[in-house]
Amino acid sequence: MLKARFVAQVGRSGVRIPLLENDSDCCKEGQLYTKYKCSPPVSSHTKAYLTLNGFEKKEDGGAPSECDNHYHSDDTPVVALSTGWYNKGSRCLNNITITANGRSVVAMVVDECDSTMGCDSDHDYQPPCRNNIVDASRAVWKALGVPHGQWGGLDITWTDA
Repeated sequence: MLKARFVAQVGRSGVRIPLLENDSDCCKEGQLYTKYKCSPPVSSHTKAYLTLNGFEKKEDGGAPSECDNHYHSDDTPVVALSTGWYNKGSRCLNNITITANGRSVVAMVVDECDSTMGCDSDHDYQPPCRNNIVDASRAVWKALGVPHGQWGGLDITWTDA
């Protein structure tokens, strides 16, 4: 999912609110969000929803990747997986194969798309991820041949590579 660059203003409640630059999904005060502790079972063609994420410093989640505590170039095929698929880091620095649009790309898992927490500075003031998310760098979207104007959300399948 496209997320706001980490530039913020203080809202009426005193909470920092990111200034939206890229159609970010931000938490709304007073709204409750579903949290997930598990994801659908992984198969040879696991259905998922691909979202767009920035893994470079001062982008999206704001913090380095969970797997290696580093930032990653958006020109490298890297992903964050929903909490259940991330599985306490068991897929860290391993590759997955993503298929969509008649193409496939191999990407490295470097982060968790947290399905259990959100709406705070550690999560760029965004709601928790759904349980079926593969949050991908620009390189993944390019490799799948998705036109730039259609980046943001796409039904895919994936499997461990």
